[in-house]
Amino acid sequence: MGTTGDPADVDARATDGVSRRKVLGGAGAAGAAGLLLGAAGGATGYATTRPEAPAALASIGSTEAMFHGKHQPGITTPLQASGHLVAFDLTPGAGRTEAAALMRRWSALAGELMAGRPAGSGGDTGIAQDAGPSSLTLTFGFGRTFFDRTGLVERRPAGLDPLPAFSSDHLDSGRSNGDLWVQIGADDALVAFHALRAVQRAAGSAARVRWQMSGFNRTPGATARPMTARNLMGQMDGTNNPKPADSDFDARIFVPAPPASAAADPAQDWLAGGSYAVVRRIRMLLDDWEKLPVAHQERVIGRRKNDGAPLSGGDETTAMDLDKLGTDGKPMIPSNAHARISSPGKNGGAAMLRRPFSYHDGIDPDGTPDAGLLFVCWQADPFRGFVPVQRKLDRGDALSPFIRHEASGVFAVPGGAAEGEYVGQRLLEP
Repeated sequence: MGTTGDPADVDARATDGVSRRKVLGGAGAAGAAGLLLGAAGGATGYATTRPEAPAALASIGSTEAMFHGKHQPGITTPLQASGHLVAFDLTPGAGRTEAAALMRRWSALAGELMAGRPAGSGGDTGIAQDAGPSSLTLTFGFGRTFFDRTGLVERRPAGLDPLPAFSSDHLDSGRSNGDLWVQIGADDALVAFHALRAVQRAAGSAARVRWQMSGFNRTPGATARPMTARNLMGQMDGTNNPKPADSDFDARIFVPAPPASAAADPAQDWLAGGSYAVVRRIRMLLDDWEKLPVAHQERVIGRRKNDGAPLSGGDETTAMDLDKLGTDGKPMIPSNAHARISSPGKNGGAAMLRRPFSYHDGIDPDGTPDAGLLFVCWQADPFRGFVPVQRKLDRGDALSPFIRHEASGVFAVPGGAAEGEYVGQRLLEP
């Protein structure tokens, strides 16, 4: 994408059944110190003269997210340090009966793993046997083709209509869409990988992996104070996200229940309390981006890099003053700045809850990093959330020359499962 022509625009060119909860416990700080003392002679003196003992990390491992509830976990859960996104296709011959059995297995598995217990049937790999729950979440969704495969086309919601094409799309169909989608997040990488393997094993003969992507965020506690996460461009990512405390949060993010006085829409009743996830693999052209001076990067985004504050002044939480002019008479936030174009005020109030992971899949033969953002956003309707914002960005976002959308998917994510239920039961067993 280029610029809009405004002189103020940015020039975009320049297995034993032992609970995982039984963490190291008594090892705590003393155990960590012992590991330091025994590591090497050079480390011994430093470890013995430190004024304070190394802090135990048990608090990270002990944090538990709840599987059962009104909404599925992994939507409003705080960002986790490690994540996996994986899509499955039902195997030939598998239909609604097999899909229901699979969702029953996956839901039971999620409940066990999120509580810090080993995977049940089929045995546990033991990968995470030393760790606690570590904020593990598993979130399940259905893609458009799921309804064809299960004979439930009449119950497919309009929110799963195909997304329009965008000029920054370079989509790989093999890494896009899918019948079923699972989002896994945890604050420990081994716990997250353990869940990924357990989900894949539990799929059995009912479904096969279509694509899988792995990502990461900063580890909780790595900064002196809680902060908005940064992406691989070094920018804060998630500023001005809708907050659960907002009066209109549920209306923007979750599908409402049908009015009690009206006949339930068969395409929507099973989705009440759920949400839609738009998933995009966005490659960042980091070599080009990192050549820009910081001041230029800030004009592309419309925010200061060091603290996320808008270029119009204030701090990260200060509302952008889109009309404020600089001493040169030009808008302080350029007319094609990413933050300006994507702001709800410029998109009829359209909003979505952005909850991404960064990714790095190695270095290309030419030295270019294959890295970027596993963009995941949540909304009650993607055609009132993601689509209008992306259309606006597509027409003149200064960030467009530095990113490429390489994969895409939209998934309907049912509401949470009550005790004794499995995710999607209202759809699969009406």
